[in-house]
Amino acid sequence: MFKKHIFVCNNKRDPSTHRKCCGDSGNQIRSEIAKRIHEECVTTTVRANKCGCLDGCELGPVVVIYPQNIWYGGVTPADTDEIFERSILKNEIIERLLISPNAWDSRK
Repeated sequence: MFKKHIFVCNNKRDPSTHRKCCGDSGNQIRSEIAKRIHEECVTTTVRANKCGCLDGCELGPVVVIYPQNIWYGGVTPADTDEIFERSILKNEIIERLLISPNAWDSRK
């Protein structure tokens, strides 16, 4: 059983919609996290999955870490090492990436 499960939105939207798309960035973020999982040999305890829309398009790209229920927004591929080191290995929260409850209410 996995101790951590990471979901990374890779939803692609039609460019004509008003909502953002996590697609290409999400795929790159997930690939970088998966690479670190393999490098650190934690493939039996940590899993990174692509997923569809997490309904945080305006806050994205979105990364969710369970079972801690950590929701990060505005994630870039450059953030993946910090997310892996701090949140996945050390169970720390990265405040600057954390999606606040108020952010959900302010979405358009």
